[in-house]
Amino acid sequence: MDQSDHPRSEPGRARAQRREWKIASISLVVASAVLVIAVLVANLQSPRVALALLISLISAVLVFALLLADVFRQMHRTERQARTVFEDREQEFHQMADNIQEIFWVIDAETKKATFVNPAYETITGRSCQSLLENPSSYEGVIHPDDRVHVLAKLDEAVRAGSFDERFRIVKPDGEIRWVWVRGFPRRDANGKITRLGGTALDITALKKAEDQVAANLAKANSAWAEAEALRKATLALTEDLHMDCVLDALLRSLAELVPYTCARVLVPEGGPHWLALGEKSCPELAKKSPRSPLTFVADESPFFQRIWSERKRVLISDTRRQEAWQTFEGHKQFGSWLSVPLVASDEFLGFLSVGHIEPNHFTEDHLRRAELLAIPAAAAIQNARLYSTAEIYGSELEKRLADLQKAEQALDQSEADRRVSEERFQNIFHSSPVAFSITTLEEGRFLEVNSAFECRYGYRREEVLGRTVHELRIWDEPADRRLLLTQLRRGGPIRNVITRLRTKSGEVKLTAYSAYRMQFDGQTCVFAVSEDVVIHDRKRNN
Repeated sequence: MDQSDHPRSEPGRARAQRREWKIASISLVVASAVLVIAVLVANLQSPRVALALLISLISAVLVFALLLADVFRQMHRTERQARTVFEDREQEFHQMADNIQEIFWVIDAETKKATFVNPAYETITGRSCQSLLENPSSYEGVIHPDDRVHVLAKLDEAVRAGSFDERFRIVKPDGEIRWVWVRGFPRRDANGKITRLGGTALDITALKKAEDQVAANLAKANSAWAEAEALRKATLALTEDLHMDCVLDALLRSLAELVPYTCARVLVPEGGPHWLALGEKSCPELAKKSPRSPLTFVADESPFFQRIWSERKRVLISDTRRQEAWQTFEGHKQFGSWLSVPLVASDEFLGFLSVGHIEPNHFTEDHLRRAELLAIPAAAAIQNARLYSTAEIYGSELEKRLADLQKAEQALDQSEADRRVSEERFQNIFHSSPVAFSITTLEEGRFLEVNSAFECRYGYRREEVLGRTVHELRIWDEPADRRLLLTQLRRGGPIRNVITRLRTKSGEVKLTAYSAYRMQFDGQTCVFAVSEDVVIHDRKRNN
């Protein structure tokens, strides 16, 4: 590095001596001039005076010579001390530059060629310092080709503005890519012009990798949060309406947000080898939907689907063109990639969620994982929709029977004269009905009458229940359910088709379709209750 790049020190004593020497020199010159003039004047008037003045002039010159020699000696000593200080500082600078891990560099502002670099250049770049000094512009080739134009443009700005602070990539001779953080500062001349640009370069590869890892983890966290939010919304949408059409529509719309597809279906067994697409959705939606029958096919005609059905496992096919017997899969031949997950609720297999895309290699393991997560609430929603549909059917039947009972009650109230006839008719209906009937007091829940169907269903003999309360017999599995029903009865409204749980004498809890209304019996306000088993139809036959 040039000496001009190091600060110079000038001791205060040397500066003071220079000022004294200037003053003494000027005084001696003035005195000598006066003496010369005096000698010339005196030589004309008196030779003795002229001789004396000449001797004084010679003495002054000798004194001046002695002073000049002393000043030269002092200047030489001061210069020797300054050189020693400079050498010590230069040695300290090189010692520091040789031992720091950062590259210390200096370039010429006009030519942008390197004039100095420390040994850390070899460690970080993998190139020798000598190669840079022999070719001062070779540092440009160290910069990664994708970053080179930008960095050199910033360097051009720096030689004018005096500030350089950039992070970029470099390429080592073995092809390894490293990240460096380079900062620069200017050195100006007396006129303020930037003559040199110096600075440091730090290897930040480890820091960059850490930052990238943090960014990747943050992206994963954001993705996981978005996925969890989408699943939460999907679960809510699946429970908003228990009608099967609404459940399937919510399922396929939610699936499109998690797994972009061309077409998705819910495949369910219809009985034997026959299968039905219970729901179907295409993305994008067709402008005009033409009505068509749901997709149906026979599993025995497709060896591929027959294997999928027998295994009942999740499946991901990246390229269907390489899948054996794929063309036998009815309604799915157009897909280039396909995935499927089973729908299982309460250990009951309900069918498959079939998702296809026209492009090969579209689906990934992440898409399959998301479909599996959605299949859990989807299967529960489909099962609940089926139960709800069954409950609606039985509820309608119960409403009809209650209507008949209400007509019977109206007949009993027509005339007091016909009370006995009406009671006999009511008793005949009450005891001959195959549906379990009971009459209890409204407040206590004390049994006043039960029919034979009640005895068969709950395992009690008539004599065991008459006069005892529902609390003593612990018939209600959840006593709070009865309190809620009584509240509705007190308001004057009947109870129809409420699904509840009632306990038999043996302790078995039965899922019951319960209906009731208020009536007057033996002068008391009572509850006339009808209870039936909730029969679950054969799903294969229903489908």
